[in-house]
Amino acid sequence: MSRMAGMLSRLIGWHLEAFRLLRLAAWPVLDIAVRIGLAQQFFVSGVIKASNWSSALYLAREVYPVSWLDPVLAAYAGVTIELLGSILFAAGLMTRYAALALLILSSVVQANYNATDGQLLSIALFGWYVVHGSGPLSLDRLLSRGLIDAALPLVATLIEFWAWVRVQVGPLYLSVLRLWLAATLLYAGWAAAARDAWLPVKTVAHWPRPALLCIGVLLLIGWLTRYATAALALVAAGSAMMFTSAADHIELFATFGLMSIFGAGVLSTDSLLGALFRRRFPELDGKPAFALDGLPRVVIVGAGFGGLSCARALRRARASVTLIDRCNYHLFQPLLYQVATAALSPGDIAAPIRPLFRECFNTRVLLGTVSGIDTSRQRVLLGGKEVPYDYLVLATGAAHGYFGKDQWAPFAPGLKRIEDATAIRSRLLTAFEQAESTDDASERRELLTILIVGGGPTGVELAGAIAELARHGMQKDFRQFDPASARVILVQSAARVLPTFNEELARIAQRSLERVGVEVLLGSRVESIDERGVIVGGVRIGARTVLWAAGVVASPAALWLNGEADAAGRQKVEPDLSVRGLNHVFVIGDTALSMGWDGRPVPGLAPAAKQGGLYVARVIRAALQCRRAPPAFRYRHRGSLATIGRKTAVADFGRFRLWGAPAWWLWGVVHVGFLVGLRSRVATMTNWLWAYLTYGGAIRLITGAGADGSR
Repeated sequence: MSRMAGMLSRLIGWHLEAFRLLRLAAWPVLDIAVRIGLAQQFFVSGVIKASNWSSALYLAREVYPVSWLDPVLAAYAGVTIELLGSILFAAGLMTRYAALALLILSSVVQANYNATDGQLLSIALFGWYVVHGSGPLSLDRLLSRGLIDAALPLVATLIEFWAWVRVQVGPLYLSVLRLWLAATLLYAGWAAAARDAWLPVKTVAHWPRPALLCIGVLLLIGWLTRYATAALALVAAGSAMMFTSAADHIELFATFGLMSIFGAGVLSTDSLLGALFRRRFPELDGKPAFALDGLPRVVIVGAGFGGLSCARALRRARASVTLIDRCNYHLFQPLLYQVATAALSPGDIAAPIRPLFRECFNTRVLLGTVSGIDTSRQRVLLGGKEVPYDYLVLATGAAHGYFGKDQWAPFAPGLKRIEDATAIRSRLLTAFEQAESTDDASERRELLTILIVGGGPTGVELAGAIAELARHGMQKDFRQFDPASARVILVQSAARVLPTFNEELARIAQRSLERVGVEVLLGSRVESIDERGVIVGGVRIGARTVLWAAGVVASPAALWLNGEADAAGRQKVEPDLSVRGLNHVFVIGDTALSMGWDGRPVPGLAPAAKQGGLYVARVIRAALQCRRAPPAFRYRHRGSLATIGRKTAVADFGRFRLWGAPAWWLWGVVHVGFLVGLRSRVATMTNWLWAYLTYGGAIRLITGAGADGSR
């Protein structure tokens, strides 16, 4: 019985999660499409009337007179609503008031002279906007938080009133809308040739009558409403491509889509069953983490790709999950070099952690730096406090590794954190500023020499981006020198760049680097680094800016656990990513040495960390539910990508390889897809597009240490 209850709980959880994701992904898009689509119809009509005022007066007086309104006043009011109301409605500014005006205008037209199905559906959609307001991508939403605290009379009261309307009246409106659609389907299914001025029967009359009756009954009782309306939305979309009344079917699609996203409303069987299930399964009701005392405690250290994936996969588990990180944001490290080269803002590649788990009842987030693990007492040492655990997942990542030459660190910073990226950006830009102010040709040559150590993906991407920045991004910015004269050198100890890639792709990448002006030194070892330059193979190269991309070392997780580690400090793990000899302790991502890649070590890549996090979550879920553990972890390599400059990249998928512009676009799509949150994706794409088209570096700010030119 308990197993059946658990399965039912999981099914309901999947249902809720699926439609939560649908709402997050589909509603912003549908909202914009509906607002622009409805506004366009009225705006075109208003422009035509305003450009031929005599015709507008004639129409108001003779063609569609309103008995209770003077024709001239009616013409002025109609054109004003059509023009101003449509503009405000499309922009999402004062949306409710614009929707109310357009709703009244549509209702007058429908009642007095031109009754159409499309107009009926427009009225229904305008009514929704009056009650609910616009979606997240609107000026109303953008300005509301500032307006509610503004020194403007009645504004805060109105905002609070409309918020009350949305919460209290919105579910009731959905119920009324559902019953109206049910009546339409049942009427059309019962009487094939039916016509009605206030039901959009004509638009659905060609659909199969048995289907109309069955789905009409489902909508009438409000059962499986989201699934039924999702199916009807697809049918309406198909009908829009087949019938001449495409506009009516598109509005019908929008109406059904609205119901699928927001549900059946309060007066429905779905709502009643939802309340019953939440009473039976309280975890579905979004209880906070402190209500989970007594349940198994899962502690995840690190909110990188691995830790975040593990925590998200456990958000419905019957466990108390604690996610610990020393930063309050998740960082997308593969795009750090874009911040370092002034193409992106740090906010574009970092997402705050807490909002990601706002709706996860069993997850809490702690900000702090872990100093150790007490495995005997099963405690995580977090500053002056201890966090107990029953299951521990360490996903603490890696740091720069200088192969025992840590004295080079102050002169050759690596790229692992936002602070590193902004410091490198400041160092690069400061070098150009100092080159402008100096009169010493030798010093200017050193300032304009940028040397990158390491020819892996990070080094290649850094070198290409810096070369593009110097040759195109700062064109005409300086007077004493040409930024294109900057010397960018990539030093690689191996025989080729990108040693983990196919050899042919490595040669293509090297040629691409040289094409954008990068000097590539292969088979060259760095012997010394100081503040004035580098010694490479016995030859001194004067360079004020040296960047490190040659190696990494794992976090001190292996030291905390007193475990067996490799030369890079990675903790050796069992096939299930657990640590031998320790109960329920797992290590994933860059911190782990796993042989789960056909007997080879799993690479320190974002996809590997994500796969490891998801796998460990499955192992923990199986243990919590007393089920058989999944098979040993196996990393599935999806491919490797590296970009060079603004239009070239290489992609290695094993048998399938890609390079040039197609690989560059693929690289962009993949990296944007990996970003966390819609806002990050939209902001990054917008900034990229702007920088790409204008050759402009968006964030050329010298901040923090070194802003005055000091190191």
